[in-house]
Formats: sequence, C-alpha cells, structure tokens
Amino acid sequence: MWPLIWTAVRTYAPYVTFPVAFVVGAVGYQLEWFIRGTPNAPGEERGIAELREDRKLEELTGQDSTQVLSLKDKLEFTPRAVLERNRPEKN
Repeated sequence: MWPLIWTAVRTYAPYVTFPVAFVVGAVGYQLEWFIRGTPNAPGEERGIAELREDRKLEELTGQDSTQVLSLKDKLEFTPRAVLERNRPEKN
C-alpha cells in the first residue's frame, strides 16, 4: 500500500505543492501587513530631476547673473592636448 501512495505523491507533487505554496505565501503576505501596519503615505515624493533643479536654483540665487566668463576664459578649461594646436598663442 505504501509504494502505491508514494508513487501517487511523487506523480502528483506539482499539483499538490503549488496550492500549498500559494496558501503559505498568502498567509505570510497578510501576516507581514498585519505586523507592519498600513504604510504612511509620505505625500508627494519628488524625483531626482526635481531635487537637482531645486539645488541648481538655490545655487543661482546667491550669484550675480550678470557676471559671466567670456568664451576665451572658458577655453582654458579644455584639455590642452586636444585643442592646443588650434588655439592662438598667448603673449
């Protein structure tokens, strides 16, 4: 009798284990929500792009927007090996 039962269990194992796993998962999910409680909605979360824009605006508020570098001064920040041959010599 036992070999017949073991053969049936081995044959139908996927059909038995899926519902058992489903029930165990559902109970665990509900238990986790019961322990944690309902999540507090933090309101509106701001994205990375919005935080970056706000940070950039705060940096700009302390600066005078009329004082900007000229293009000649900005060329000094380029790598010397790339643009050195096309740049005129400074005397």
